Amino acid sequence: MSFMPKRAMVLAAGLGLRMRPITLETPKPLISVGGRTLLDHALDRLEAAGVEEAVINAHWLGDKIAAHLDANPRRKLKLTLSREAAQLETGGGVKHALSLLGDEPFFVVNADIVWLDGPVPALKRLAAAWNPDRMDSLLLVTPTATAIGYDGRGDYQMDPDGRLSTRPDMEVSPFVMAGVSIMSAAQFADTPTGAFSNLLIWRRAEAAGRLYGVRHEGNWYHVGTPAAVPQVDAHLAAPASREVVP
Repeated sequence: MSFMPKRAMVLAAGLGLRMRPITLETPKPLISVGGRTLLDHALDRLEAAGVEEAVINAHWLGDKIAAHLDANPRRKLKLTLSREAAQLETGGGVKHALSLLGDEPFFVVNADIVWLDGPVPALKRLAAAWNPDRMDSLLLVTPTATAIGYDGRGDYQMDPDGRLSTRPDMEVSPFVMAGVSIMSAAQFADTPTGAFSNLLIWRRAEAAGRLYGVRHEGNWYHVGTPAAVPQVDAHLAAPASREVVP
């Protein structure tokens, strides 16, 4: 593998409205499942893959995220906090931090998911599949049917070559966007000032035939509601959680 992003953006600034009342006092990234906070699960994966720096955005209860990072220093992974005075959503948050992320492609990781790797770590599989000549964004996707803690209709269909297309209305798609991607700074040119979603960028890439995906090979967990916390916690504690789903 010749390419591995040096930097990553961890999205940790959301209000966590669906997770209330927990998130009235605790920012969602600091909720613990499997004995680790969601934020630390993401940082563990990035550090293990060889990423050098993680930029973490913070808005809602941002002082608690800052305090958590200060209390849990990491030796190999440099951590930088990107404060947001107003909620900027996913795309606006990344755009706000571009000066910290640099010009090379970078990982973007949501702080409300947990994944277990298959035989090859998911981040290394994404890096190995990245091809800037063919793609603008590369998303990790996981099968809708086996996504634990997820109750939606899926997000994408995927061609044999990995090209993604958005789920048609009122249908069910086989793949869910798994909250991990590789993106580049160039995609944020000509995007709105302020709040906007990464979906805007991915739809532009899809329209140009340059949105691709890699299927995740391990278990994947979405921690989006209070009910999902004990469900995911119990699953991670079970011996079966170490097995790769088919």
